[in-house]
Amino acid sequence: MSDSPMNPGPAAHARVILLSGPSGSGKSSLAERSGLPVLQLDDFYKDGDDPTLPRLPDGAVDWDSPLSWHRDQAVAAIRALYEHGRTGVPVYSIPDNGRVSTRPLDLGGATAFIAEGIFAAEIVAECAAEGLLGDALCLRNGALTTAWRRLRRDVREGRKSLPVLLRRGFRLMRAERAIVGRQVELGSYPCAGPEAERRVRAAAWAGEFSAV
Repeated sequence: MSDSPMNPGPAAHARVILLSGPSGSGKSSLAERSGLPVLQLDDFYKDGDDPTLPRLPDGAVDWDSPLSWHRDQAVAAIRALYEHGRTGVPVYSIPDNGRVSTRPLDLGGATAFIAEGIFAAEIVAECAAEGLLGDALCLRNGALTTAWRRLRRDVREGRKSLPVLLRRGFRLMRAERAIVGRQVELGSYPCAGPEAERRVRAAAWAGEFSAV
């Protein structure tokens, strides 16, 4: 038997830990600290010229709507990782407003992996029904804390112009309670970072032992 969830037997299936939460809640940081393979669900956004993109009342694209996202492609990638331990995933560039390339994602034999993004809760029921789900978590903080983290990240990465970031940030801060509420209704367990990390470790080890 292996002593690590990163190195199970070759026949093991890898279950997904779906990590949702408002933009800026710390999903990417937690996923990186976990040491598990990570599928970035934001890479499944639609290209900026896709005619099916949802719009806000002012005509701008509503990137916070799940309709701006390729749900079926994300689930297909999770299914491939569960069944085969590897798949090709898109690389999305926010400044370029679309996909710029693809890359391979190989789990290296891990029995658990994280799929993180603001739309992760949208696919909880589907992943559970197919037996792919290890756990589903929604990171939550105070709205002001999340807003400050989000603004610092978006400015640092040059995601959009500052006026656009400020308008979006204010709108998301006002909507944070509703965002978390929806993700919980969809099946995600709400928790702060320390509890989320404990649950991620528990799900990883559960996958390890189920593979034995």
